[in-house]
Amino acid sequence: MQIRLEQLEQGTLNMEFEEPSETFPVLAEMSDGGACQFIGPVTTTLSAEKFGAMVEVTGHVTARARLSCGRCLQEFETPLASHFTLTYQQGEPHTDIGDPGQQELELTAEDMGLIYFQGDAINLKNEIQAQVVLAFPIRALCKPNCRGMCSKCGADLNTAECGCDRSPPDGQFAALKDLKL
Repeated sequence: MQIRLEQLEQGTLNMEFEEPSETFPVLAEMSDGGACQFIGPVTTTLSAEKFGAMVEVTGHVTARARLSCGRCLQEFETPLASHFTLTYQQGEPHTDIGDPGQQELELTAEDMGLIYFQGDAINLKNEIQAQVVLAFPIRALCKPNCRGMCSKCGADLNTAECGCDRSPPDGQFAALKDLKL
C-alpha cells in the first residue's frame, strides 16, 4: 500500500491490491467494538501521476460489511464503495499564517487539501481506511422501507403486524387537541 516515487518516473502508475480489514487499525477497532463485521478484503484500485513535487492519486475502494439495521436490529450485508482523489505534496507543511490583523489571508497547502509526505514513498494506509469509514451509511437500514420494531412488544413489523395499539400517548399537551379557535 505504498507508492514509491521512482515508480512514477515512467508516467502514470496503476495499482490494484486487496488487504484484509484487520491490517487497518481503525477498521479493526470498529470490528472489535461490534460496530460492524467486515466480510472479505478491502479492495483498492488506483492511478497515480507525478506533477513536480506533487503526486495526484485517484482511486476506488470497495469492501463489504455486516451491520445491524437501525430500525429492526436485524443484521444485513451492505457494499461499501468510495471514489477518491488525493493530492500529496513532498516536503514539510508551511505554518506561516501571517499577521492576524491582516484583512486577507493566504491559503496554506493544508487548507487546499494537500497531504504532506516525507521520503521517497507515500503510505496510503490511513487514507484508504478513511475512505472506507466515509463510505458507511449515515443510518444503516436493511431496506429503505424497513418498518422497524413495535415500541410496545418489540415485534419485528417487517414480518407481521403485532396488533398493539401504537397511537401516541396522551402527554402534557393532550388538552390542546380539543381546543377550538
